[in-house]
Amino acid sequence: MEDLVIFGTGGAGRDTEQIVLDINAQQRSYNLLGYLDGNAARHGQAIHGLPILGDLDWLTRYPQTRVVIAVGNPAARRRLVARTVQLGHERFATLVHPHALVGKWVEIGEGSTLYASCVLTVDIRVGRFAWLNVATTLAHDVVTGEFVTLAPAANVSGNVTIGDGCDLGTNCAIKHQLTLGEWSIIGAGAAVVKDIPPNVTAVGVPAKVIQTRPSGWHLA
Repeated sequence: MEDLVIFGTGGAGRDTEQIVLDINAQQRSYNLLGYLDGNAARHGQAIHGLPILGDLDWLTRYPQTRVVIAVGNPAARRRLVARTVQLGHERFATLVHPHALVGKWVEIGEGSTLYASCVLTVDIRVGRFAWLNVATTLAHDVVTGEFVTLAPAANVSGNVTIGDGCDLGTNCAIKHQLTLGEWSIIGAGAAVVKDIPPNVTAVGVPAKVIQTRPSGWHLA
């Protein structure tokens, strides 16, 4: 078993604890030591009996410990991963729930997390530090960039390319053979039937762009 800590004490962090428990129920893989949190006031508290051990710099004292960045927001997750690497720590956990259906010809990037009931069929490549929530589906030949988030029940049809940092809302649907530009946001329940530019928010049925952001907005 490998030692593991979860950064993030919100809903995504607690979801991740359950994923680890479910993985361990199938095969003992991780010794879950506790949580990390950027709020110093929370250090020393406990969640589900597990201690909140400190901030990311805790990892510098335990270099063999793996960490999962359990934060749903793509921009925040990117910043936290960058900070972890700056601290000299690059042992990230990749978590796949035992009840996720992942095809033989699927590549999952380092640091990604797949929840229960995800379905990934064939010839799919998921980028590093992706976050695929409950009951998300990716059909054949989907390619995602890094730091993407798919909220529960987001459905992506075949031959879709999803750019870095895209955030797909709950129960959205993406038509086949489309491209979603990097760091764009798709609203909950949206039906995307044409390509989406980078750095925008699109909502509705069919999805329409309602907001455009400057390139690099996610770095702020």
